[in-house]
Amino acid sequence: MTPEEQIAKMKKAIAQAIKVMSDRFGSTEGDVGRAIDELKASMQTAPAATAQAPQGVPAVSAGA
Repeated sequence: MTPEEQIAKMKKAIAQAIKVMSDRFGSTEGDVGRAIDELKASMQTAPAATAQAPQGVPAVSAGA
């Protein structure tokens, strides 16, 4: 996933969460739970992309 796609996914999840959580009487607990799950899912891939070792630098394993 490109950084642009990741940002778009996060923006969509944030907008949905704001919409659901601001509508206190029209949203159920399930709606809020799904919005939170979407937020978590949208943020899952961001740290993994930045945690990669730079090219040319070997990763250090625990067994070495």
